[in-house]
Amino acid sequence: MGETPGTLDELARRAGKWLSLSAAAPERYTTAVVADRFDRITWRDTYEQSAALRELSEELNERHDRTRHHTTDLLTDVFLAAYKVNPRLRERPEMDPSRLVNHQVVTSLVESPEFAELRRETAGDPYAAAMAVLAQATALRRMLEATRGAQDKAEQAKQSQRNAERAATAVTEALQQAAEKTAEPDETAEPDRADEDGAVPPPAATDAVQQTIEAAEVSEAAAQRAAQAAAQALAAAAPGIRVAARNAVSKAAEGARAEAALMRAWGVGPGELERMPFGQRARLAERLRTSRLAEWAELIGRFRQMADGERARKVENATGELVGVTLGNDLSRVIPSELANLGLPALRAVFAARYAAGELMLYDSQGEQTTGRGAIIACVDTSHSMYEAGPGGITREAWAKACALALLDQARHAGRDFVGILFSAADKLKVFRFPADRPADVAHVLDFAETFLGGGTSYQRPLSAAGALLEEEFNDAARMRGDIVMLTDDDCGVTEEWMRGWNEAKHRLGFRVFGVAIGAPRVAETDSVLDALCDNLRAIEDLTDVHAAADLFRVI
Repeated sequence: MGETPGTLDELARRAGKWLSLSAAAPERYTTAVVADRFDRITWRDTYEQSAALRELSEELNERHDRTRHHTTDLLTDVFLAAYKVNPRLRERPEMDPSRLVNHQVVTSLVESPEFAELRRETAGDPYAAAMAVLAQATALRRMLEATRGAQDKAEQAKQSQRNAERAATAVTEALQQAAEKTAEPDETAEPDRADEDGAVPPPAATDAVQQTIEAAEVSEAAAQRAAQAAAQALAAAAPGIRVAARNAVSKAAEGARAEAALMRAWGVGPGELERMPFGQRARLAERLRTSRLAEWAELIGRFRQMADGERARKVENATGELVGVTLGNDLSRVIPSELANLGLPALRAVFAARYAAGELMLYDSQGEQTTGRGAIIACVDTSHSMYEAGPGGITREAWAKACALALLDQARHAGRDFVGILFSAADKLKVFRFPADRPADVAHVLDFAETFLGGGTSYQRPLSAAGALLEEEFNDAARMRGDIVMLTDDDCGVTEEWMRGWNEAKHRLGFRVFGVAIGAPRVAETDSVLDALCDNLRAIEDLTDVHAAADLFRVI
């Protein structure tokens, strides 16, 4: 029997696309960056630990109260884009319409040329990724303000989509209700309106289905218009978003590089940073940025890099340049004619006797002096004159502290204790100890670098303290051959009695004294007190030149 327009089959055919929309609506995402459970946990943990992130989120939510959730999702996306090693963005059709502006912003960030440079500093590092978000805060505010119109259109598209989905659901429900009523025989129905099974849909039921289909078509048309309007608004805003995003990423990358360089300059390695709690790391970064010597971080970094290179060149007990022949028992330097005696049985006893007496002929060489094994002690003058700046605006204090920090590295690499002694007048002295068997606490290092005593200059007080420390080390651990480095810009007298005691201690403990006259060549002259005290003395006039002290790191 043929079907008429009033049958349920015909109505179902007309409502087919609405049935499919109702049954299988695609999942829409509110975040643009694909993230797993662990990424989301990392974001939540970082958000909870960072007061600055929470304040930024609250501020953006207040400014954009109609769309407050999309601002939180935007911060999540910006964080994950910086944090993930290989961030992947969702396709636009997968996104919730209200988040298309976010998708455009994050896409512009990720596609900017500077983004790869930023991720070199932030990938896998929650703290650095959070700092990148905060560095881009100003640009994010501007982008959100500039895209208010596009965001409003996106919200309208979202609402129209919801209306269309509800209309599709209404079509399904109307068909179900019509089917239920059709199952009950209608004795008043005309014969030619019956379906193949003889059931007749009541006119009211078919009218209801017809009306819901028409309403769904209207909703669909409205949703399409809203989506088109949102797409046009977003396309108009896209060029501005791309420019702002590129500037934001560039600023964030610059900030990330600067902080990483600052950490490296102060000897804070990536491993130590990874183990450091978020709050402690934030406080450390703030302290480094605001430190009295923060502006000399580049100088400190160059000093440490130079010292590291000199360590690589240093070979202890090297033969060095051959300058002649001497006598001794060092088998590594025996001349070939002596070794030939070992080949003759009759002369082997002679070789053994000469070896025991230290009378073998050896190559004599001029090489690097053997390094010490006791503590390295840096005595840093912090009298008022050390404030004076030299070439490049670098102060004498900054040069001395940078050199001392490089000596701290030298001690750590050699497994030696390090002591920093800050001195000025006879009544002003401060000692900072860094034992070799314990990590050098960054806060303690900063305390050493930042402390400035002021006043005049006294040699006896700091050198006596250094000698006492080496005496203590000898008594406790039987270690000798310590090294004292005197960094000063002033000359002052010492008593004869003190000088006798100093020379006795130096002979007994076997330590060496290196002098560095900073910005004051007269202090290093041959008749100066510093010259009488030191085994090795040099004057530094160009404070931009870190290589002027390079030989210190080969012999200490």
